[in-house]
Amino acid sequence: MTDTAGPGTGETPTARQRRVWDRTAPSYDKQITFFERVWFAGGREWLGQRAQGRVLEVAIGTGRNLPHYRPDTTVTGLELSPAMLAIARERAAALGREVDLREGDAEQLPFAGSSFDTVACALSLCSIPDPAAAIAEMYRVLVPGGTLLLVDHIGSSWRPIRAAQWLLERITIRAAGEHFTRRQLPLVEAAGFEVVATERLKAGTVERIHARKPAASPAAG
Repeated sequence: MTDTAGPGTGETPTARQRRVWDRTAPSYDKQITFFERVWFAGGREWLGQRAQGRVLEVAIGTGRNLPHYRPDTTVTGLELSPAMLAIARERAAALGREVDLREGDAEQLPFAGSSFDTVACALSLCSIPDPAAAIAEMYRVLVPGGTLLLVDHIGSSWRPIRAAQWLLERITIRAAGEHFTRRQLPLVEAAGFEVVATERLKAGTVERIHARKPAASPAAG
């Protein structure tokens, strides 16, 4: 887990992200709606259609994926921000969906190894301080043969757009820990997952990853 304090603040990156998302929570749904319509369209539906069995959603936020999970799944959601989690609880109640919602850190998942059939994470590894640690934890809590589903924005495959993203994140990393040039696929492969399918959209700035923990895994549990 990354535990280096932010410059001059005495605050760890994880604590800063909790503060950022607590502040953002009341306006998050309104802000993200536009981007979901024009940038991330179909991503939540893609994730929900592929999730099965015991599902863990890491960084569940305000619960915007909840309407898309199939009725035959059981969903556990982990979220760093108490304010975001409170909205997720309201959304689950409005949907009439029983969801186990817990406060916690993606880099230190509070679950035993091999606890879930599916782990999902949407639009969050871009701001988790140590994404490699988070993906390693996702691997740990999946059963052998379990499914990993990721949707996120990444560095564009078009150089001019990627250059603009790099300039933008000079501001967003300092202000909110938000990265625009990260790519999760190499981390997924390094963690030991078998990649089933990947898809890049919107000039290569959005990637969907469907991966699997090997069925016979020496690192299981």
